[in-house]
Amino acid sequence: MSEHSTPDLLKVLSGETLKRPPVWFMRQAGRYLPEYRALRATAPDFIAFCLDPEKAAEATLQPMRRLPFSASIVFADILLIPGALGQKVWFEAGEGPRLGELPSLDVLEGEIEASTFKLTPVGQTLSRVRAALEPERALIGFAGAPWTVASYMIEGGSSDRSKARTFAYERPEDMDRLLDIVARASVRYLAMQAEAGAQVLKLFESWAEGLPEDLFERIVCKPHRTIIKGLRDLGVETPVIGFPRGAASLAQYYAETVDVQGVALDTACPAHVGQAIQKTKAIQGALDPLLLRAGGPALDRRVEQLLDQWGGGPYIFNLGHGILPDTPIAHVEQVLKRVTGQ
Repeated sequence: MSEHSTPDLLKVLSGETLKRPPVWFMRQAGRYLPEYRALRATAPDFIAFCLDPEKAAEATLQPMRRLPFSASIVFADILLIPGALGQKVWFEAGEGPRLGELPSLDVLEGEIEASTFKLTPVGQTLSRVRAALEPERALIGFAGAPWTVASYMIEGGSSDRSKARTFAYERPEDMDRLLDIVARASVRYLAMQAEAGAQVLKLFESWAEGLPEDLFERIVCKPHRTIIKGLRDLGVETPVIGFPRGAASLAQYYAETVDVQGVALDTACPAHVGQAIQKTKAIQGALDPLLLRAGGPALDRRVEQLLDQWGGGPYIFNLGHGILPDTPIAHVEQVLKRVTGQ
């Protein structure tokens, strides 16, 4: 790849500071786009939609045709791993994910090798997207991080995660084993994504908030290190962005102890924490999705503030969490114009 066509996202993850940061949004392919809603209506259920390479590739590319994002993230879901490991997963309209009873740890462990094969459609999606995407725009693959995925597996769906945290305290050996199983399956899954064309990999630890430091180290940082080491042991050198959402007070500790190339920050992360992390690696975030939905002068002011406070180091402009379905497209265009100048 020539320097001219090297995506800005890769430049920043290698430590460069750019005059204008690359920009992409979490959940940028999704329900705020009318073309996505029309496409989604053609699939019988959400899991089938994610595992249909033609439809998932189209969903991935839709925002790239409409908007000047620097990078595209593959359309998939963090709960494909539990399904591939043998736990029943489905989505209830208007209610979100549901998971069946947690299989035994022996059963889950026995499915690790087969899980990658079950998820090959995601690799096919990535190959399709990479072939269609301009070389200067990066392609991102991802997986749900082990604690977040395990919490869904234990709780059976969305919740306050109190059952999963209690499980971690009362059955520490079982929790550590479950996290290790998910981590090992994720290594295979992410390696497959890199081989299929993903140039950046992201770990979505969506439920990292509210954890005491010792538990954060054990159930967030340690499994992340397992994944990074597993990828590097396989010869996968693709840069990784870690996203310990809700762990603003521990974000610097995470950056110091996990060998990711970028740390995504949520909306609550103070400016000085991001600046401290930037001394050694790139940061990403942290525009409030609610402000993006609200729009107006306050949105312009916050965009300029983020560019000013973090633009002096390696920085990727993004949200602090996923774009909301009822966000006006004009507000997305408003932000992208300020960030990219286009």
